[in-house]
Amino acid sequence: MRSYYLPMQFLLFLAIFASCIHGLLGVGRLQSVAVSGRLICEGRPAAGVKVKMYEKEFFLDRKMAEVYTDTNGIFQITGRKREISTIDPKLNVYHKCNYMGLCYKKFGITIPDNYITWGYSPERTYDIGTLNLANKYTGTTTDCLN
Repeated sequence: MRSYYLPMQFLLFLAIFASCIHGLLGVGRLQSVAVSGRLICEGRPAAGVKVKMYEKEFFLDRKMAEVYTDTNGIFQITGRKREISTIDPKLNVYHKCNYMGLCYKKFGITIPDNYITWGYSPERTYDIGTLNLANKYTGTTTDCLN
């Protein structure tokens, strides 16, 4: 039993150390991703809705970009990050469609790996289409700190 303890401790140390060095030195390859779509609420454009792109991390997600929908509810967002492994991007939408609370309703959309590009500019855009924010989406939560 004890012979496994030190190697596991060493591997954990190595993983944490590598993560710190990666963040400090910018090791890895630059990757980018783009997403577009239109948000509506009960058939009307959802203007001014906050849309954020994150890279899912083990402990704390890192924000890659943030935009707001225009007067027609349309948004286009592009994010990039330098990472050793393939990035794991997601989109969070914060809205108040049919919600009168102090905070915002939030739901996330995972961006498929085949829309990730190596390099500064995404080669293609993941189009989420038109989403009605009045609908119920899996994983919807309330967020006061966005």
